[in-house]
Amino acid sequence: MARCRAQQHRVLSTRGIWGSVIRRVTPAAGEDTGVFITLAQCGVSMATAKTGTFYLTETVTLAAAAADGNRVTGTVDLSAYVNVPTGQAIAIDSVDFITQTGSTYSSDVARMLAANGSLGFQLTDLNPGTLFVRADNQSLVASGALQIDIANNIASHMNDLYPDNFGPGALSEAFMVVNDSLYLTAGVDGAAISTSEVYITARIRCRVVKLSSKDWMAIAIQSTAES
Repeated sequence: MARCRAQQHRVLSTRGIWGSVIRRVTPAAGEDTGVFITLAQCGVSMATAKTGTFYLTETVTLAAAAADGNRVTGTVDLSAYVNVPTGQAIAIDSVDFITQTGSTYSSDVARMLAANGSLGFQLTDLNPGTLFVRADNQSLVASGALQIDIANNIASHMNDLYPDNFGPGALSEAFMVVNDSLYLTAGVDGAAISTSEVYITARIRCRVVKLSSKDWMAIAIQSTAES
């Protein structure tokens, strides 16, 4: 069994889902070398909550008849919550994506695309420049896609990064954001949008937290490196 020795570790990553943030542990006699454990397993949390959970939302619109490959990006302003001098950040607990179409905001997938195809969506904490990012990009908070079979009126939703829920109440499982914006990007692939606009909404459950100066800086440095 790996045992926590705070004086004998180095943090290998302080970014992304805290369930995957790991600490190098010096093995005790008889243990295998190279043992890794999560900070949560050590009972270590790098943040303290300043608020209860609340929701932030953003909607982007794919125009009627938008061509295959079209992308749109919207911005969620976090400047009221992120504060450098006080070490405030946003801890994201979960992200839900909702797809609707037309003036009645219908969920009828048969009216969304002109042929078989997919709708994709990503939430990032760096500006992707109206593009999708690759799945190993550290700025990627959550993503998913809606695969639509128009011929058979079938839709399949897929969360292609994590499950977009980072853990219930434990801050050790949250995705920490120290940038002052989030970016929702949506796109259509394999077909054009049908005759009605398609709306992609992200509902972000989060809370304001306070980080130590070192933790805040560590996340900021990695975020800057990704950009």
